[in-house]
Amino acid sequence: MLSLDQTGTPYLEALMEYVQARTVSFHTPGHKHGVGMHQRLRDFIGDNVLKLDLTQVRGLDDLNAPHGPIQKAQELAAAAYGAEYSYFLVNGSTAGNQAMLMSALRPGDNVLLPRNSHKSATSALIMSGATPVYMRPEVDEALHIDHCVTPQTVSVALQAHPDVAAVFVTSPTYYGATADLDAIEQIVHERGKLLLVDEAWGPHLHFHAELPLSATSAGADMCVNSTHKLIAGMSQAAMLHTCGPRVDQGRLRSTLRLLQSTSPLLVMLASLDVARMQMATEGRDLLSRALVLARQARQRLNAIQGIRCIGREQIGKPGVAGYDETRLVITVKDLGYTGYEASEILRTQFDVQAELADLYNVVALVTIGDRQEGLDRLVTAVEQLAKASHREQRKPANGAARRFLTIDSESQKIPEQVMTPREAFLANHVEIAFSKSAGHVSAEVVTPYPPGIPILCPGERITQETVDYLRLELEAGVHISGPVDEKLRMIRVLSSNTRPTQRP
Repeated sequence: MLSLDQTGTPYLEALMEYVQARTVSFHTPGHKHGVGMHQRLRDFIGDNVLKLDLTQVRGLDDLNAPHGPIQKAQELAAAAYGAEYSYFLVNGSTAGNQAMLMSALRPGDNVLLPRNSHKSATSALIMSGATPVYMRPEVDEALHIDHCVTPQTVSVALQAHPDVAAVFVTSPTYYGATADLDAIEQIVHERGKLLLVDEAWGPHLHFHAELPLSATSAGADMCVNSTHKLIAGMSQAAMLHTCGPRVDQGRLRSTLRLLQSTSPLLVMLASLDVARMQMATEGRDLLSRALVLARQARQRLNAIQGIRCIGREQIGKPGVAGYDETRLVITVKDLGYTGYEASEILRTQFDVQAELADLYNVVALVTIGDRQEGLDRLVTAVEQLAKASHREQRKPANGAARRFLTIDSESQKIPEQVMTPREAFLANHVEIAFSKSAGHVSAEVVTPYPPGIPILCPGERITQETVDYLRLELEAGVHISGPVDEKLRMIRVLSSNTRPTQRP
């Protein structure tokens, strides 16, 4: 890429120039620079934010066909990330994953992807009409978490399915493990396939040598970064990066126009511009400080009896080629808590809010926005949690979840795929009791959230093991996303007159 001046913020400057001209606005949004906003919200968020909430008038460019300051800001982002092209996203990495898959696939195409892919990949399959060929990620049975797919898994899958159009990989995972992208890139490209990487949890990786390899450095054809997750973009702000000649840029841009709003929040776009500038000019120093805080906190957490906090010792295990140390995965299983219970206690009794809870773990993120006092509160809260672990603080309804803590974790089998996600999503369906759904074919996505990884996808046959597992998750306190009945009392399944697609 050309060497560009990364200190500039062309899009923010264009917005500020428009506001400072004191232009009289006869366009959306209707609050007109905040004047029409109710004082209750206006007093809290401030006039400057509202003044920057504008529409895409002349001079402020068009996200869906940029030729001015948005284009300049995206060029700077591409240079900063080592990409050929970068695109700003206003619907998070969800839109990015959808755009990558929909631009790479045609109806009937096969695509390789890990079973622990985010539900946005499932929605892309529904929209594109492609057929998923799932790869099994590596599983840490002790912690009950999925890691990444290995190069060997990718290679074997490609040999078994040489007709796939693309390979989709998640790296990092929600829990901080990263894939061996160098080796996977070589395997995929030797076979002439596209490599797509869901790097939503890695917008910071490219800017510090002590963090795992970024997808753009590894030569992925397309990757997505959630700029809002771990660096300073506003919520929903993300980027999609492309490298090399295999990507059809015209089709990708057309796909993004289908998925992106024609009325994006311009403050969000400005935050992408500024977040890129911050990482390009100060990223190494800011991330060094975050790494120091995370390493110190991890050491202190591991000194607490009954607590385990994984780190770089995981590197080299199957599915863990690298590890993002800014992720604090705090395992509370030995205290007798579920992660859901521990997270609730941390929030209600200590005013500490974690990012994620699951059956065994609580996950905390350490970012460029953290300071020592915040990490001190986290560690102190976990210390108090450990001291109180034998007190009766658990909800009676969580008895079944605690029984789960006494048995070994078993990796979920990949369900039988009866028809494509699109076919099943659009097919006739009926609602039945979830407790009696084993043997039926799901017409819905069923996803514990977070982390947003589907347990069931449309077109997959429901097993009794899946029913038992999801009912246990519900009793433990998980939020289920996707089905019409989020409590999973009922589920939509294919009606008896829907015929499965015949496949060779």
